[in-house]
Amino acid sequence: MENKSSVIKRAITTDGSARVVFCDSTAAVRRSCEIHNTAKTATAVLGRCLTAAAMMGSLLKNKDDSLTLRIDGDGPAGTVVCVSDYKGNVRGYMDNPSVELPPNKAGKLDVGGAVGGGTLYVIRDMGMKEPYVGASPIVTGEIGDDLTSYFANSEQTPTVCALGVRVGRDNMCFAAGGYLLQLMPGADESMIGLIEENVKGMDSVSSLIAEGMDGDGIIARLLRGIPYEMFDEFDMGYVCPCNREKYLSALASLRAEDLKEICERGENVETGCLFCGKKYTFTPSEILAEREKKRKMTAGDGDNKDNEGEEK
Repeated sequence: MENKSSVIKRAITTDGSARVVFCDSTAAVRRSCEIHNTAKTATAVLGRCLTAAAMMGSLLKNKDDSLTLRIDGDGPAGTVVCVSDYKGNVRGYMDNPSVELPPNKAGKLDVGGAVGGGTLYVIRDMGMKEPYVGASPIVTGEIGDDLTSYFANSEQTPTVCALGVRVGRDNMCFAAGGYLLQLMPGADESMIGLIEENVKGMDSVSSLIAEGMDGDGIIARLLRGIPYEMFDEFDMGYVCPCNREKYLSALASLRAEDLKEICERGENVETGCLFCGKKYTFTPSEILAEREKKRKMTAGDGDNKDNEGEEK
C-alpha cells in the first residue's frame, strides 16, 4: 500500500471531554526514507518521531508557530530532531540513519533499543523572545510511551499516544501513522472508562493503516459508543523550507575572523541541509557581497531611526 499524500484528521467528543488527532504519515515517512536512505530500524525511529511532531504541530495556533521534537537518546540512533509547522508539515533527521538492530522480544523493529535512555524535548516557537521548552525522561524509547509520559508530567494532559511504522524488505515505509487521544479539562468521568476500553481493544495503528483503514475508521474505533464530531482534515507532507538565500545570509553573518579565513583559502564554501540533503555552494566573493549588503542595510536603518528622532 502506498499513499500519494499524508493526511491529518481531528475529532472532538460532542461534550468536549476528549479530542483525537490522527495522522496517516505514510507518504511523508516514505519521503524521509528516500532522503536519508534509512535502514529498517532507523526508518521506524525517524518515522515515529516525524508522525508525532506532525500531530503535535497541528495543535499550534498560528501559522508562523513551529514545534520541534528532539530525542536525545544514548542508543545507537543518536539524537533525532523533527520540526513541524501548524499544518503538520514536517521534516527531520537523525544522527545515525544506518542503525539496524535485531527484532525485539515481540518480534518487532527494536525502536526502544535504538533510542536507548535519555531525555525527550518539546520546543514550541511561538514568536516570543524565548521558545517554550518542555522536557521529560525517556521511559521506554518507543517514543509513543515517552510522549504519553511527557504529556502527563510536563503538560498535565492525560494522553494516549500511539505510533507505528511498517517497513518492507526494500527498507521503504509502506504504512505509518499515529494518533493522540487527549482528555480535556473537566472530562466526563463516565466517558473515561469507555475510552480506556476502546484503546485496549485497538490493533496497532500501522497494521490498521496497512490493512486499508482510514482515519475516519480509526477514530470511530477509538470513540466507539461516544458522540463525537470530525472538525477538520488537511493534507500534510515532508516539507523543508530551506533555500539558497537563507544559507547565504547565515554565511554572511559569520564572525569577521571566520570570513577572513574563508577568503584567504579562496575556496568555494559548500553547505548542506540536514533535513532534505540539498547542497548549496558559494564563492567567497558572494559571501562578502552579501555581508556588505547587510552592513549597508543596517547602517540605513540606523540613519532612518536618527532622522525619525530629529523630526520628533
